Amino acid sequence: MTPDFAALRRRFPVLERKTYLNSGSYCALADSVRAAINAYMDDRLAVGANWDVWVMKNEAVRAAMAQVLNASADEIAVTASASAGLNALASAFDFTGPRNKVVVSDFEFPTNAQIWHAQERRGAQVVHVPRAADGYIPAEQFARLIDDRTQLVAVTHVCFRNGARLDIPAIVGLARAKGARVLLDTYQAVGGLAVDVKALDVDFAVGGMLKYLLGTAGIGFLYVRDALVRELVPTNSGWFAQEKITAMDITANRPSPTARRFEAGTPAVVNCYAAEAGLNIILEAGPKAIEERVRALTRRCMEGLEAIGWPAVTPRDDARRGPMVAVPSASTAQLFEKLSAQDIVTSFRDNNIRASIHFYNTEDDIDRFVEAMRGHRAQHHAAA
Repeated sequence: MTPDFAALRRRFPVLERKTYLNSGSYCALADSVRAAINAYMDDRLAVGANWDVWVMKNEAVRAAMAQVLNASADEIAVTASASAGLNALASAFDFTGPRNKVVVSDFEFPTNAQIWHAQERRGAQVVHVPRAADGYIPAEQFARLIDDRTQLVAVTHVCFRNGARLDIPAIVGLARAKGARVLLDTYQAVGGLAVDVKALDVDFAVGGMLKYLLGTAGIGFLYVRDALVRELVPTNSGWFAQEKITAMDITANRPSPTARRFEAGTPAVVNCYAAEAGLNIILEAGPKAIEERVRALTRRCMEGLEAIGWPAVTPRDDARRGPMVAVPSASTAQLFEKLSAQDIVTSFRDNNIRASIHFYNTEDDIDRFVEAMRGHRAQHHAAA
């Protein structure tokens, strides 16, 4: 059954005033997410320290995130950020043996490279897979660098700079052939694309709630394949990572038998309220239905840009494209300001304007953006 996207759109008040194409930076705020944050404030006023409810909210986020990813709740750590999850995971790896190599791509968000480079002091060797001549990174580029010394292939699903979507099944196949594990950074994908960690066969996945998952900043997740959870013991830890949170045992580190061992201290309670509400919207609409709608809207956007002679750098192939359309500009910051003055909310990275599209956008949103870009083409086209 097709979701009622028009009804869902009405739950985001900002869309009454703005053409909001910025979910790749920070999602539009839903009424239920705002109400959830207010509910936390009401609890604080009425009860004060409502720990039983707060812990259950953390568990609700874990369960909902597991459902979005087609994982089990025991495979999900609720973290303060994607960086927090990556640091906990990295602390569990041993780079002193022959498998000390980490393969990353030139499409990575800084976090997913910097954290692995930080492990060089512990013996890691980090290598980067470069772009091909056309700006994309085909699986063949990975094949040249993944070898018998590779412990981990850490790659983004969708590039934050240009919206390109990597061929994850092919990359996973290359890693498996060499006995390497795979970490997937889903931040620019999950919520806008259907991300099934079991179908993709990845070992780890990270992301956060402030973009396409419709929550807020200050909360993220780490997925760890069940078969690997007990094998990996992070040295980044805390009381919520323990087997018994309430034991208050200061004599030893006794990590949880689940992925909760990759958590740390007190959870970001108010952020759990917001994240749960956002995840519930994603589950209500359905990840597959969302992906289909986003794919159609991004295609419309790219075709419209081509029609005005200002094509995107994002791949046209549906399989190589995420929820973002990136348009090159000679003066990106100035173009961003002009679009903002027209109540069109975008973002920019490098020399690209980014239109990040979600299910709550419409064909009219896309057409308004394209028409605005037509008006700015003479001054801001990359070839101008």
